[in-house]
Amino acid sequence: MEIHLSKRNEDSLAVKLFAFNKEDVAKIRSIPGRRWNPDELVWLLPYTLKVITELLMIFKDKAVIIDPQLLEECEFLRSSDESATSDPLAVLPPWGAEQRQRLKDELLLRGYSSKTVKAYLGQVDRFFRYIHEQGLFWSHQTISEYSLFLLNHHRSHAYVNQAISAIKFYFQKVLSQHESATYIRPKKEQKLPHVLSLNEVMRILNSVDNLKHKAILYLTYSSGLRVSEVVRLRWQDFDKDRKTLRIRQGKGRKDRLTLLSDTALEVFLQYYHQEQPETWIFPGQNKVRHLTERSVQKIFEQTLLASGVMKKVSIHSLRHSFATHLMEGGIDIRYIQELLGHQSTRTTERYTHVSIKDARRIKSPLDQLRD
Repeated sequence: MEIHLSKRNEDSLAVKLFAFNKEDVAKIRSIPGRRWNPDELVWLLPYTLKVITELLMIFKDKAVIIDPQLLEECEFLRSSDESATSDPLAVLPPWGAEQRQRLKDELLLRGYSSKTVKAYLGQVDRFFRYIHEQGLFWSHQTISEYSLFLLNHHRSHAYVNQAISAIKFYFQKVLSQHESATYIRPKKEQKLPHVLSLNEVMRILNSVDNLKHKAILYLTYSSGLRVSEVVRLRWQDFDKDRKTLRIRQGKGRKDRLTLLSDTALEVFLQYYHQEQPETWIFPGQNKVRHLTERSVQKIFEQTLLASGVMKKVSIHSLRHSFATHLMEGGIDIRYIQELLGHQSTRTTERYTHVSIKDARRIKSPLDQLRD
């Protein structure tokens, strides 16, 4: 019996059974959020990775025909009816110290950042640990089951996507497996950035007494820096005459120039003349190394608590707030894109959704009723 799977809209999948079977209907009824559409004689289900994976697993013995539009959006596993012997990954690939080093070397040769290398190694470690702990036989379906396992343990879609990318890189670039094998990926979650108001930023900045900590937070907000960028600043990155700050090898290994505000420069120079740092502007306990990213995150967490601002935000929210406040001040989105180091304006456009400059002029219908 054939089963057709297609995308209905951004939120729904449509499943059509071409023959009535009580067992098949019961399987679909077991999926949360399903509903029957009597007009079109199809089942409508939530459009999520978890649902797609469950459908492929519960109907693995059926002929599931996937609509081309859905295939364009998701990287799917090859059909489950392929024989294990025709699958080059039917035997569990090796994973040990030698393979781990090969993966690390390949990532470094291709220019991946140390943070990505660490993340990919951890992801592949956890994947093979999962296989051994579960006592699974190897097939491409194993990756699908692992993705579902992560989602059931409340991992974000971004985390699952990274896991799949790491596993795929290992198979294709290290083990030289052919690239026709593809993988289900979850849709990217559309999350809005957490933004602080100008008043909240001021309260946070006014709540820090330590001069080094103050310089870190002032520069992070006033220049829109990532935490990985602020800890790696050097004296030669500051151009006091042009009022610019050079960010070297930021995300994506790109250099860029951003703003250096008068207020932040004043705080920074007070700190610099007092502490006289050498190699790194913000050294750690070992002066040869820069302050760790986690140390800066803790500085922000402690300052946030002292400020009394009740929002659940991280230090990265200072960067989000920098971009949003510029946008609300009427700065062109293309300039903001350059200052933030975004490759595409689509990334920068997120801040249009949290900017309230125009929203303030909109009056709620409820308030109009009161008038």
